Amino acid sequence: MNSLSAPNWQRSIELLQVHCQGEIGKVIVGGAPEIPGATMLNKMNYINSVDDSLRRFVTFEPRASVAMSVNLLVAPCRPDTDAGFIVLQADRAHPMSGSNCICVVTALLESGRVTIQEPETVVRLDTPAGLIVAHARCSNGRCLSVSLDNVPAFVEALDQTIETPRWGCLKADIAYGGVYYAIVDVEQVGLEIAPRHARALAEAGIELKALLAEQISVQHPELPDIDEIAYVMFRGRDDDGAVRTCTTLKPGRVDRSPCGTGSSANLAVLHARGELQIGDVRKSRSIIGGEFLAEAIGLTMVGDRAAVLPRITGQAWIYGREQLRLDDDDPFAFGFALSDSWGPQVGELG
Repeated sequence: MNSLSAPNWQRSIELLQVHCQGEIGKVIVGGAPEIPGATMLNKMNYINSVDDSLRRFVTFEPRASVAMSVNLLVAPCRPDTDAGFIVLQADRAHPMSGSNCICVVTALLESGRVTIQEPETVVRLDTPAGLIVAHARCSNGRCLSVSLDNVPAFVEALDQTIETPRWGCLKADIAYGGVYYAIVDVEQVGLEIAPRHARALAEAGIELKALLAEQISVQHPELPDIDEIAYVMFRGRDDDGAVRTCTTLKPGRVDRSPCGTGSSANLAVLHARGELQIGDVRKSRSIIGGEFLAEAIGLTMVGDRAAVLPRITGQAWIYGREQLRLDDDDPFAFGFALSDSWGPQVGELG
C-alpha cells in the first residue's frame, strides 16, 4: 500500500461527513497523500491506473459502506480556481458528480476554507471534467443552496439500441453531463423508480452497464481519457412534470440524490428532442423524493457536438466529522466488500 506506508501510527485522514439530498459525499480535508499529476485529470488517472490505495482505504469496509462517495480535496492545478477535487467511489475515481460537488462547496464554505460572502459566494472548482463555477446562497455562516454551472452537456446518441438477454431490445439516450450516461426509460425494464424497487433497479443498471461496455463506445471529443459510460440512469416522469431519476452505481446500488451530472445529461437530451428551450427549468426528483433544479442557461459547442450549458441547484448538509487512523498493522488497510450488502456484482470492483 505505497501511498499509505509511513510507519507513524499517528497519521490520520480527516473528513467532513456531508450528504446532499440523502446521498453521502464525505470530503477529505486533511492527511491525504499527495497525488502526482499536472492536471486534475492526470491526478484522477494516477489514482485509477497507478495507485488506488487511498481510494480503497476510504471507500471500502471496514471504514465505509456501499451507499457513499468520498471526495478528495486537493490544491487546484488551475490558478483561477479556489480548490480542486476528485470523486472517489468503490469502482474507481470519477471526473465529476453534481451531488458530490454540492457537498464539496458546502464543506469548503462552512469549514472556513473559502470565506463566506453573504448573500452569495462564488466558488470556482478545478475538476477532472473541467472548470465548475458554483454560486452558493449563504446566510449566518451557513450554505443554504448551491447552484453549479456544470460543464457543457451533449448528446452522443438518441434511442440507441441495446441488445439484452433479459429485456430484449432496449433503447437508451447516450449523453454526457460531466461523465457519460445511458439514460433508460424505466418502464422498459418493468420497474418503477420507488424505494421498494431499489435493489432490482441497482442490479438491472449494473447488468445494463456491462452490456453497454460490450456494445457501445464513447470518447469525449476534447478529453479523450473520458471514454466509458460511467452510469445507467433510469428515467421516469411524475404527474407534476418532474423527471424522476435513478442513477445506478457499481457494484450495485442507487443514487440517493437526484443526480446532478445525470440531470445535466438529461437536459441535453430534452434539448436535442426539442422538448426544452434555453432558460427552461426542470425539476429532478430522486428515488426518495429529494429534488434538484436543472436549468439550461446557454448553448455552446464541444468539438462538433451542440451542447447545453446546465445549472444544477441543490442543498447539502454537514452532519459530522471523522478521523481515520492510518495503521500499517491493519490487516484490512486495502479494504473489502461483501455481496450481502454490496450486491452480487461485488467481484467486478477494481
